[in-house]
Amino acid sequence: MIRRLLATLALLMTAQPASAYWEYGHETVAAIAWANVKPATRVAIRRVLAAQAELDTPTCPARTIEAASIWPDCIKPLKDAAGQSRFGYAYSWHYQNVNICQPFTLEPACKDGDCVSTQIDRQQAVLKNRRASAKDRAMALAFLVHFVGDLHQPLHAGDKGDKGGNDAKADYGIYAPLRLNLHSIWDGLLAERAISTPPPLVKRYPAAVRRRLGAGTTTDWSRESWRDARIAYEAAMGGDPCAPTPARLKLDEATIARLVPLARDEVVKGGLRLARLLDASLG
Repeated sequence: MIRRLLATLALLMTAQPASAYWEYGHETVAAIAWANVKPATRVAIRRVLAAQAELDTPTCPARTIEAASIWPDCIKPLKDAAGQSRFGYAYSWHYQNVNICQPFTLEPACKDGDCVSTQIDRQQAVLKNRRASAKDRAMALAFLVHFVGDLHQPLHAGDKGDKGGNDAKADYGIYAPLRLNLHSIWDGLLAERAISTPPPLVKRYPAAVRRRLGAGTTTDWSRESWRDARIAYEAAMGGDPCAPTPARLKLDEATIARLVPLARDEVVKGGLRLARLLDASLG
């Protein structure tokens, strides 16, 4: 708790909530999955991650499922000997900007497979392939864990032509002076509050709940998260989500309180759906 409070203080001082949240958010999704996979799957996860040293990213270890969940963000700044990005090819795999003001379709956002939902399917296929190298399977596991988390952050799944809300400046409750935008609020302060609100999200869920919330395909989950993105914009706009965005949005305390249950539900769904994918791949 002290570590999290210090991290939150640092977050507010630097006005960069996105990095702080999705460490907490991704680790929570991963922890929920770990609590709900089969025992044999846990053994297999440990076996796959035993090869994490082969990824050659010592500053970004992936020894546990929680560490693996943030590995794909940690590696973004890594360079090769020539000073080029080692993992630049994966930048567009973390999101899919599906317009909330148009009928739902993944085709434009997922051209050539460069979107989060397509990569969930592709990384799962690599993880399931027992003939793939240990390095490739370790990387696929880290990507899979991370991308399921990304898909369940609504502003990674839908927007209104503003880079997932990154171009929509916004105030969050009393934190008006900070340099925030709608995306960073959902990545950061709102999710921090949602995950920290009792009761705890990390637990073993009943089988019926796992079946109900874990059901569906990546397309189903994409459509659901896209709908939640529309709700996120509607709440921030105070009305029509597709009206022109004002110079600065404001989420007051009442709006934040209404959005907390939605953010909590997304994290739980992400964890249970990840558990299902891991059981199918490794169990």
